[in-house]
Amino acid sequence: MSQFTETSSLLAARPEDPTKDRTMILNMGPQHPSTHGVLRLVVEIDGETVIKIVPDIGYLHTGIEKTCEAKFYQQVVPLTDRIDYLSPMSNNLCYCLAVEKLLQLEIPPRAQWLRVMLNELTRLNSHLVWLGTHAMDIGALTVFLYTFREREDILRIFEHVAGQRMMTSYFRIGGISLEPPLDFFAIVQNFIKRMPSKIDEYQNLLTGNPIWVDRLKGVGHLSAADAIALGVTGPPLRASGVDWDLRRDMPYSSYEKFDFKVPISHDCDVWARYVIRLEEMRESVKIIQQALDGMPEGPVTADAPKIVLPDREKMKTEMESLIYHFKIVTEGFPVPAGEVYQAIESPRGEMAYYVVSDGTAKPYRVHMRNPSFATLQALDTMCRGRLLADVVAVIGSIDIVLGEIDR
Repeated sequence: MSQFTETSSLLAARPEDPTKDRTMILNMGPQHPSTHGVLRLVVEIDGETVIKIVPDIGYLHTGIEKTCEAKFYQQVVPLTDRIDYLSPMSNNLCYCLAVEKLLQLEIPPRAQWLRVMLNELTRLNSHLVWLGTHAMDIGALTVFLYTFREREDILRIFEHVAGQRMMTSYFRIGGISLEPPLDFFAIVQNFIKRMPSKIDEYQNLLTGNPIWVDRLKGVGHLSAADAIALGVTGPPLRASGVDWDLRRDMPYSSYEKFDFKVPISHDCDVWARYVIRLEEMRESVKIIQQALDGMPEGPVTADAPKIVLPDREKMKTEMESLIYHFKIVTEGFPVPAGEVYQAIESPRGEMAYYVVSDGTAKPYRVHMRNPSFATLQALDTMCRGRLLADVVAVIGSIDIVLGEIDR
């Protein structure tokens, strides 16, 4: 029995009391501009007041987790791009870290720092989409054009380094796929040099706008206790006053070598989530600058010839490299039997991959712990007792992606 059927049955079973007003059941979605994907919300309202919200998910189900079991380990990387299509490199990194932990691979410092830089660019890319669409939901249409101007610059950077704008598959088990082009670092430096002034523009457009303030402040309250109990992570958790960020508290890929602040707010509302993400964008710019200033020299892949594809130039002159390339592509590589849980801080919160190996070249099980799936649980808590119009603001503030909810 689906959640909607269960809810409808419960409502239908209520004895009708002619002295009391009846509530109304509304469908919000699955095709609705403010649900940020094919999400259906079954909303029970009393007049304009929300009584209950039941999310009905599954419209974007792809079966990616099951598909992973039929692929070689290296073939799973393009699938991870499509889990959260607004932060594909975060998924690339989390999966690669999990497999590398099973393989006990040591990743060169240069590859680790490049991963950090590209993940923070991915965070900026994701937050820009969130801010533009969130503002458009509330009615501030101009901000969408501003944020997508900078997002386009980031996508051009991704295309320049990986050959693809969105589904990059640039991270590989053992490092990254290719050394960045010669002018790559200059392009990134030019972008982050002007990015702080762009964030100022967004704030000037929104923060002092009385309509924006009224629509966000005091709306969608989520206490720290409720956030923890419901499994909320990322900006919504930090906006509820919980000081937790995996980049700092459980560092990976050399994040412990970077100096950055973790923005926290105790307002616990939509406004706090807006402020937190703007501050996170400023911190991401600082991290990228540190990565540029301290980028180590050296290789971008681990010294593991039976796992990492050999250099293409060596394949032209060394038979051994050609054989390794052929065997890796056609047969994959065995991963020692075991299981691992690897978590990272994605733009939406704690993303984790649970990978089980049975010793073959294909994973026995790959499970994704995605932040949007957990955060969506909190929607009902944040919206109960609020006006129906506030539901739109609350959905935008939790920044869900249906690709990772349904998988």
